[in-house]
Amino acid sequence: MRLPLGFLDELRNRTSIVQVVGRKVSWDHKRSNQGRGDMWAPCPFHQEKTASFHVDDRKGFYYCFGCHAKGDALKFVRETENVGFMEAVEILAAEAGMKVPEPDPQERERADRRVELAEVMEQAVAHYRLLLLTGAGGDAREYLRGRGLSDEALERWEIGFAPNGRGELFRELTGRGIPVDLLIEAGLCAKPEEGGDPYDRFRGRIIFPIRDTRGRAIALGGRAMDPNARAKYLNSPETPLFDKGRSLYNLKRAREAMGEDSTLIVAEGYMDVIALGEAGFGTAVAPLGTAVTADQLRLLWRHADEPVVALDGDAAGLNAAMRMIDLALPIQQGGKSLRFALMPEGQDPDDLLKARGPAGMRAALDGAVSMVELLWRRETEGGTYDTPERRAALDSKLREVVERIPDPSLKWHYSQALRERVRALFAPIRREWRDWRGGKGRARGGFRASESPLSATRASLLAGATEEVEDQVREAVILATLAMHPQLIERFEDEIERLETTGEREIVRGALLRHGFADDP
Repeated sequence: MRLPLGFLDELRNRTSIVQVVGRKVSWDHKRSNQGRGDMWAPCPFHQEKTASFHVDDRKGFYYCFGCHAKGDALKFVRETENVGFMEAVEILAAEAGMKVPEPDPQERERADRRVELAEVMEQAVAHYRLLLLTGAGGDAREYLRGRGLSDEALERWEIGFAPNGRGELFRELTGRGIPVDLLIEAGLCAKPEEGGDPYDRFRGRIIFPIRDTRGRAIALGGRAMDPNARAKYLNSPETPLFDKGRSLYNLKRAREAMGEDSTLIVAEGYMDVIALGEAGFGTAVAPLGTAVTADQLRLLWRHADEPVVALDGDAAGLNAAMRMIDLALPIQQGGKSLRFALMPEGQDPDDLLKARGPAGMRAALDGAVSMVELLWRRETEGGTYDTPERRAALDSKLREVVERIPDPSLKWHYSQALRERVRALFAPIRREWRDWRGGKGRARGGFRASESPLSATRASLLAGATEEVEDQVREAVILATLAMHPQLIERFEDEIERLETTGEREIVRGALLRHGFADDP
């Protein structure tokens, strides 16, 4: 069976060879660098004790320096599971959540069509780059110089210019013999509804080529020169080559640069990525005109365990960070997360680089906060928790957040991290309670104690016991009851968390809380 070329590319993009191989080997963690996807282990294909088997997650290949076995994830599954090519494809596709296409005799024709479209895109990129150097591109060059880009940088990033003419590209490429339907299918031109010749989709814009991980030009991004343009940025439409929800600007270069720096940076747009790259931060990528999608998050995690999101230091940037957290929680797994480097108020990464240089940007990246910390800030900033009802409402909100995490282990650790913050937030309240409870001459309920005990009290086993002993007995009874009836733990989870215990009772309390999460879905 012939599979679509795009299907195998997508399968390889969604598959981590480190995860596939990791089921069969024990990694040498001293020699491996997980952040860079550079892993070593004893070879599964021949008997050895040293770690000569190398897996490069970014390139998607393995190689043994002992027996010289080599290949990709598909070959590894074939060799270790003793299955054929299609069976290996089906195994990996099932893990990646992809459906193997039915046999399609027309797929070869579609594949050839994609090759043609990619060739047309390359001609458009070359033409726009040439136009930037002409008189028509003078204002665009001046603008780019004002943004700090040298002629060498323009060449490096393949930046071009589309003049205002309605059919400039259309006439140029059709004059070279390129069929009109290819220009329209590639997203370079559009056909007017009222009829007539197709018109150029990009006009009066600085052009940024968008390439896939194989280096093919698959789309264009354009920044308007006119400040009054209806859309500041315009991207190619969806085409057989381009799915903007599954693509990232500069991913190919960033992936190559990660051999030197394992920090994958997620910026907001083209100019931020270019500014970062020119300042020495070559591992920056950006989504393409929309908020980050779940597929783009998975793609980021395919190349880095903790990408750092560098967002503008304003309300919009913070809101974008919160949307990413909400998107990430239901799909993340242990070891995969995000960190957030929020720029100073009113600045984007390009502004910060101009104001403070690479050292300032490095400091911002190094100071990036975790998902759980930013999540905590969102749920608590500006809140007042001076009543039981308000504190209970916060507990409820935090539980709702944690419940969105499907991974049981990750859910438990998020719950613990949030509890620690709740404990710190409510620490002054607990101290006030302890001070009030320890007031002289008053029992726990606030009523004045009797001057002399009743005869029945004198006969009690607790006669003469101090308040400390009473606390210990009360705590022991509560913990024993919960141990006998564990179904109560979830119901009284917050009360158990706030129960103050010491010594062996603290150990029991911790065990009960852990038990409360043991059966979570």
